[in-house]
Amino acid sequence: MEGEIGVLSFRASLAILFSAALVAAPALAVTTTNKSSAATHKASPRTARKISTRTKAKSHKLHGQQAIDPSRATEIQQALIREHYLTGEPSGNWDAATQAAMQKYQSDQGWQTRLTPDSRALKKLGLGPDYSGAINAEGASFSPPAPASSIPSSQASGFAQASGVNQ
Repeated sequence: MEGEIGVLSFRASLAILFSAALVAAPALAVTTTNKSSAATHKASPRTARKISTRTKAKSHKLHGQQAIDPSRATEIQQALIREHYLTGEPSGNWDAATQAAMQKYQSDQGWQTRLTPDSRALKKLGLGPDYSGAINAEGASFSPPAPASSIPSSQASGFAQASGVNQ
């Protein structure tokens, strides 16, 4: 009997100790902070500025074309001069006059007027992609397709029948 009481008191002591540990655990927990925000708050304004500048430099990466190539700018300027949107000689610099001329051209066509040339504007100025070096370019015609009125009636009725139109 005495052995049983010893085991029970040991178990009770263990249960009390375990309960006390559970209650005390949140009070003893270590709080962590974000090092960059802590450094920014504790650092002098000059150091804080350096930290934030370094972070921005690492996180910002430029994508895509950053400037218009001088030879391409010359081509665009020549086309704008030909269309009477720009005067003078082409300089190859994508300057304010060239940007204004391109914006005016795009606006007159009813297109967006961003500072970068719209692909539709470049195509309409005759500066679209050149397919002459394509594999199947020899003997190929890059003209627009024939109008629907030029399709023979037997062929047009076959298209209509196959598509389920006009039934």
